[in-house]
Amino acid sequence: MIPCGDDQTRRPRAPGRAPRSGGRIRSQDAHDDVLRAAVDILEQVGYGAVSLEGIATRSGVAKSTIYRWWPSKATLVTEASGKIVAGRMPRPDTGTVAGDLTEFIAELYRVADYPLRGRALRGLMAEAQLDPAFQEPFRTWVQSRRDVVAALLAHGIERGELAADLDLDHAVDLVFGPFWYRLLLVGHLALDPAQARSHVHRLLQGLRPPSDP
Repeated sequence: MIPCGDDQTRRPRAPGRAPRSGGRIRSQDAHDDVLRAAVDILEQVGYGAVSLEGIATRSGVAKSTIYRWWPSKATLVTEASGKIVAGRMPRPDTGTVAGDLTEFIAELYRVADYPLRGRALRGLMAEAQLDPAFQEPFRTWVQSRRDVVAALLAHGIERGELAADLDLDHAVDLVFGPFWYRLLLVGHLALDPAQARSHVHRLLQGLRPPSDP
């Protein structure tokens, strides 16, 4: 697994170190180095300033190899972001839907503690509106995170904690809506992990099965 970094700049590889060239067998270490470098640069300068040249320099992997493994900057950055986020936010399994959602949302809101991550996410969302080539990779990445929440809610339905006829897509929208709204609308209310429990409590009031008369 790729180590989860924070907003500190990683030390670049020593100057003069020859880039590793690609071979018939894909090196997992080199692959992980490229993904890590992509996220480091993304969180430092934003998507628009990310370049495959910069990633090659940071990772020590030849640019020709990077092009062979990923067809575009968009696919590389979204794969890198997906793996890093999955490592930072593993799927919770507390035994209850309330516990699972509280743990997930608290970690989601914790992006507020890392301003560079928040800026990177805002940049990715903006780029997806402007660059048609980036829209599909970004949508795939977003869907991967939605799938995690949908699975948590589905387990809640199986345990009888949530209504059997729950509209999962709408329920997932309700989970992520406050996050994206507060993240994107700079200057609005802040994301606060301490509010996760109360947000989940209010959310579940509308998602639980109706009480017996």
